[in-house]
Amino acid sequence: MFRPRIVSEKFRTCFGIAAIATGLLVVQMHPLHAQANWDRPGADYSRSVLPSGDPAVCALQCERDRKCHAWSFNYPSVNDDGAVCWLKSSVPARVPSNCCVSGVRGAGVVEPRNSAIEVETDRQGGDLRNVEVGVNATGETCKAVCEADEKCRAWTYARPGYIGKSARCFLKDAVKPPRRKPGFISGVVR
Repeated sequence: MFRPRIVSEKFRTCFGIAAIATGLLVVQMHPLHAQANWDRPGADYSRSVLPSGDPAVCALQCERDRKCHAWSFNYPSVNDDGAVCWLKSSVPARVPSNCCVSGVRGAGVVEPRNSAIEVETDRQGGDLRNVEVGVNATGETCKAVCEADEKCRAWTYARPGYIGKSARCFLKDAVKPPRRKPGFISGVVR
C-alpha cells in the first residue's frame, strides 16, 4: 500500500518539474513584455481615452477583458483629447511607431532602460529653464539641448499632450531624484 503512494508523489514531482521547464522554454522563445515604440494596427474592438496617459492602465484593461488578446496604447497627441487604449480581438503584427506602446495579454509593460535615457521618469525640480521642442522631438532631442548648455546637468522631456500641445524640454542645473511618471523621459549628462 505504501509503495504506490511513493511512486505517485515522484510522478507528480517529475510532472511538475517538466511543466515548469516547458513554461520557461516558451517564455524564453516569446518574451512576455510590451514593446515601447511599436504599434499593432488592426483587430480593434474597443477604444477608450485614458486621462492618466499611462500605458500600464491599457495593459490592465486587456488583462481584465477575456476577449482581449493584444493592445496598443497611443500617447496623447496634438490631435486627440488624451491618451487612447485600443483593445484587440487577435494579435496583429507589430510595426515600428513612436506614437505607441503595444503588447499582448499577460505581458504587462516593461519600458526600455539604459544609463543615458530614463523612460517613464521625471526629475522634478532644479529647473534652469524649459523650451518647447516641437511635436516630432524625442528624448534624444532634449538630451542634445542639455549637452549644448554647460550649466545643464540633467533634463526631462515631456511628450506632447502631457504638459501642453507641444513637447517640452526641462533643463536642470541640479540632479534631482528620478520618479516614475508616464509620458516623461529624463537623463543626467553631468
